[in-house]
Amino acid sequence: MARDRDRPSGTQQPSHHPPDAQQPPAAQHPPHRPSGRPRSRRHRLAAGALALGTLTGVLSTALPTPPAAEAAGKPAGHDVSSHQGSVDWKSVRAKGGRFVYVKATESTWYRNPHFPRQYRGARKAGLLHGAYHFGVPNASSGRAQARHFLRHGGRWKADGWTLPPALDLEHNPYDREHACYGMSGTALVRWVRGFSNEVLRQTGRRPVIYTTARWWNGCTGGSRAFAATHPLWLAHWHSTPGKLPAGWPYPSIWQHAGAGALPGDQNKWNGTVTGLRRFARG
Repeated sequence: MARDRDRPSGTQQPSHHPPDAQQPPAAQHPPHRPSGRPRSRRHRLAAGALALGTLTGVLSTALPTPPAAEAAGKPAGHDVSSHQGSVDWKSVRAKGGRFVYVKATESTWYRNPHFPRQYRGARKAGLLHGAYHFGVPNASSGRAQARHFLRHGGRWKADGWTLPPALDLEHNPYDREHACYGMSGTALVRWVRGFSNEVLRQTGRRPVIYTTARWWNGCTGGSRAFAATHPLWLAHWHSTPGKLPAGWPYPSIWQHAGAGALPGDQNKWNGTVTGLRRFARG
């Protein structure tokens, strides 16, 4: 996602490469995004794309089987953070943008100061919008961070315009030597479960999980605990989605580039506009 430059005092400067980047030139990788987290990165949509169907039940976000389709025809979206500041949402809509995720919070210490204006502006321009949280698992519990997120913009409502909350998990931007935040795979899975359970309890929806195959498979030990109930937002800046995090048969959203026609990171919904609207309704 788009990253902010803000960060709490005392933290290290995050690195500027997306989790799954193959060390391309620095110019291709924007600075980190959330207050303290790297900026934009997300990557590809599967070539044999799949549409996300209706969610089944309040206790889970069921993942539908995907129909084959070309990625080029998928609804376009993007994600932004405080780094993008004031966004010309009418221009976004005119350029084909259909949905956006806006960074709301990070850990329990940060709130995007532009979030209210960005979020409302997207909706006013006719875009489906959702909020995301940048997780810092070694800073506080998943439950505590979910509560911070939900208090400051992360809530979902069945209005047909609000996408389910999203959790951003990627390499530790504060300490390059500890990409997994110094935590074991078991501890990270427990953290994600705590975050997810709190979001479900307060909103009735499971969060979308934004991550890369490299981080997820390496840091959670290739956990398959969330694939059946949590939509995948895959970050992979290449021409195809590539390898997927363990358990997920396909991504629901693919972040395929860090820059493009729309502000921030570039995304594709893995389905039709109708399916995207259905996804928002829950």
